[in-house]
Amino acid sequence: MNINQNYENLEQSYLFSTIAHKVNDFVSKNPDKKIIRLGIGDVTLPLCKKVVEALHKAVDEMGVQETFRGYGPEQGYDFLREAVKKYYQKRNVELELDEIFISDGAKSDLGNILDLFAQDNTVLVPDPVYPVYVDTNVMAGRKVIFAEANGENGFLPMPAGENADIIYICSPNNPTGAVYNKDQLKAWVDFALERKAVILFDSAYECFISDENLPRSIYEIVGAKDCAIEFCSLSKTAGFTGTRCGYTIVPKALGKLNKMWLRRQTTKFNGVPYIIQRGAEAVFTEEGQKEIKENINYYKENAKIISDTLNRCNIWHVGGKHSPYIWLKCPNDMKSWEFFDYLLENVQIVGTPGAGFGRNGEGYFRLTSFGSRENTIEAMKRFEVLFK
Repeated sequence: MNINQNYENLEQSYLFSTIAHKVNDFVSKNPDKKIIRLGIGDVTLPLCKKVVEALHKAVDEMGVQETFRGYGPEQGYDFLREAVKKYYQKRNVELELDEIFISDGAKSDLGNILDLFAQDNTVLVPDPVYPVYVDTNVMAGRKVIFAEANGENGFLPMPAGENADIIYICSPNNPTGAVYNKDQLKAWVDFALERKAVILFDSAYECFISDENLPRSIYEIVGAKDCAIEFCSLSKTAGFTGTRCGYTIVPKALGKLNKMWLRRQTTKFNGVPYIIQRGAEAVFTEEGQKEIKENINYYKENAKIISDTLNRCNIWHVGGKHSPYIWLKCPNDMKSWEFFDYLLENVQIVGTPGAGFGRNGEGYFRLTSFGSRENTIEAMKRFEVLFK
């Protein structure tokens, strides 16, 4: 028996595991201190009423012989795929039903999609970046190169002639909160078409975009169906972090990849539970959309509170406006982990060190707006005492 030696090339600990260890250590030594967590992007508002109603109804169905369901279609029930299709139509994007695949979240599909690609592909990811993009390719032994995201380009890197076969794009971006406009995404689409590369487009935070001129799907860009696979999740859209549901779009224009993904899913995946899919369907109803928009606006107001505080403290930052993430430059030229320790020890605020997202993240820090209003306000009061 031989093990996959590529795992030896991974960081010894996942970023958020390291954060949890540091926080737990601090709490054990300071049990009287109140920690405010603005680090991990986990939602705090409950599922909306329309979703809960649908979940209850589906549970009742599963308890009656006439409406009980066992194994469902691995690619998702048609009722949910139809709802996703109509959702895209609102952005003038037409999809066929068998281009839509229901999943248990974007994170798993972003890793699983790599089953379709040979090991000798070169992968281009932005730096800083969501660690899953890099780690899943390191596990597979692929060559990973980086697109330089930095303060000068607003953390929105553009094509620079890289020799890449697989390209990761996340917009609105995790961790920086930066958002590509249509011209910028068109440049990436044109680059991928020229290179005959595939873009893996992570749109998990599309629901935070309020400017109609900014693209929420890469398929709003001409030519994207010929080169892009899109991933989205209901985790941030509708609070499904604990119930797990998302969807992946694999256009037929990508040739074999659509049928390959279907074959992969029917072999390795038994589908998302019926109960969860009924809850997800409710997200796309008129009432469900209204309710989740209220939740999104709650988080966006939290982001504004954070951004306004940083402005008063004259701290450079991006994100927040069309994203739940605020990406700030560490004050006083502190390093990322140094700033993490400083906030934890002095005001008991937990954020995410930018260095954990890549080399270009050093000297930066991520805060999220997913906390409660009360905690967000309290955290910013503490923060302002330190830096105003």
